[in-house]
Amino acid sequence: MSENNIERISGRAPDELRNVSIKAGVIKNADGSALIEFGKNKIIAAVFGPKEVHPKHMMVSNRAIIKCRYHMMPFSTDTRKRPNLSRREIEISKVIREAVQPAILMENYPRTAIEIYVEILQSDGGSRCAAINAVSTALADAGINMRDLIAACAAGKANGQVVLDVDDQEDKTGEADMPIAMLPNMDLITLFQLDGNLSKEEFDKALELAKIGCNKLYNLQKDALSEKYFNENNKKEDEE
Repeated sequence: MSENNIERISGRAPDELRNVSIKAGVIKNADGSALIEFGKNKIIAAVFGPKEVHPKHMMVSNRAIIKCRYHMMPFSTDTRKRPNLSRREIEISKVIREAVQPAILMENYPRTAIEIYVEILQSDGGSRCAAINAVSTALADAGINMRDLIAACAAGKANGQVVLDVDDQEDKTGEADMPIAMLPNMDLITLFQLDGNLSKEEFDKALELAKIGCNKLYNLQKDALSEKYFNENNKKEDEE
């Protein structure tokens, strides 16, 4: 760490992610699923479909529709929440749906629905980005045709410096938070949000850091999928 960098509350370097682990195929009854542990975040994503659309009036003749529900369990935060969806959960459900939709070859699944369910078991800031990484892995696990995986990460400003992967404490006390999602192979950003103020120089640095974070998470997603199918192939060979 250079002399100009102020130590973060977590002790991480400015360009350092929290510890991240991703596991694919964790729910037997879903078409695709993933568990992500992103710092203290613990999040499960499940995908069902393509399947018949209900209610039928929502069906689109030339492409799929995506339904997404982001839900925080009542015990996921220090403050006990009600089990029904809050306005914030409805908003983040929409954000996730719009972030992942450009990656999916929607025209390959006309007159169907792809349903995405996200359950936040434990929250520690940055849950929308962590959830998008889990959803992307679950979509691939379900065999949904995609242009690329979707990776998501946030950068921001805390203690006067631009940092990667803002956690809960930094989000509450920091000066800016900028989550992005992207298709790394296409260098296409599908989600961009900014809460706070950044100078032009700080913005450029934050965007660069967020993209670096996305690429690191992209590799972890691919590793999780490779591990799942490597283990499945080994199991089949053992059974034969």
